Amino acid sequence: MDSQMLGANYWDVGWFGLLFTLMIIVFIVFNVKRAGKGDNLFIRRISGLNAIDEAVGRATEMGRPVLMVPGLSDPVNATAVQAINICAHVAKTAAKFSNPIIMCAYSASMFTLAQEVIRDTYQSEGYPERFDPDSVRFISDRQFAFAAGVSGIIHREQTAAAFFLGEFYAESLIFAETANSIGAIQVASSTEATQTPFFIAACDYVLIGDEFYAASAYLTRDPIMVGSLVGQDWSKMVAIAFIALGCLNASVTQYNLAKETAEVVEIYKDDQEGLTKQIEVMTEEHKKDFSISRLIKAEKPPKDLKIVRKPAPAEPGAPAPEATK
Repeated sequence: MDSQMLGANYWDVGWFGLLFTLMIIVFIVFNVKRAGKGDNLFIRRISGLNAIDEAVGRATEMGRPVLMVPGLSDPVNATAVQAINICAHVAKTAAKFSNPIIMCAYSASMFTLAQEVIRDTYQSEGYPERFDPDSVRFISDRQFAFAAGVSGIIHREQTAAAFFLGEFYAESLIFAETANSIGAIQVASSTEATQTPFFIAACDYVLIGDEFYAASAYLTRDPIMVGSLVGQDWSKMVAIAFIALGCLNASVTQYNLAKETAEVVEIYKDDQEGLTKQIEVMTEEHKKDFSISRLIKAEKPPKDLKIVRKPAPAEPGAPAPEATK
């Protein structure tokens, strides 16, 4: 068998990478089984998700709709699916109170997916007659045309609650300021770190970082989702411990080397040749000391391993360069 088929993608990380991947799998499977047996695994309280009932309740009292925007993903990806899952929970709460909802889709694929998910949500809650097909709207697949359309809906419908979840870019502040101008409760989250500060400045609640991806587990308490989330947290703690241990090890090692070097320089300050030889000996001895970096050092790939690197795509109309080995 060609050696290229024997895990060539792992040669750059060494055995430590394989061990760490295996550890993550073990942690996740173990916690999924724990959650499946009924163990109440702890998930930290997420304020933005706890505010869903408050936001929908306020919209019901005011007789105004709830607006949801599941980002600008095109095509549909994991971020978009996560955003729609959160919006489905919002729709489930709104269905109980017979409160109208509006979901604005950026792309045709997102529109189709969102319509099916919202329809299924109403049916699962036992209120299929309350589902309005026009509540899921395709606005535009152009960024600022979409921003203008959503802003217009916010003003015309006077939405009492707004949920902006998913991938957002330069239009994030447009949405947030528009909803803020009419006094709507806003819950927002963006996978783009550059847009999160704008949401923090203008919205009531913001899901930051991993909170967005933990939302499905937090809302549904599904054993597989909860177990996966806790298993990943365990892996992060182990990674943080390795980083801290590595920093401590490197600091102590470098301190000892610097101290020994200063002593040798003081002893051989009048003998340059002797100083050079002594430093070389000390350096070789130092290489034999324990170092965590040696544990995670990548292995050298076998000589017969053929790795083909494809060049970056050329400009339109330019001849494609040949692949290099």
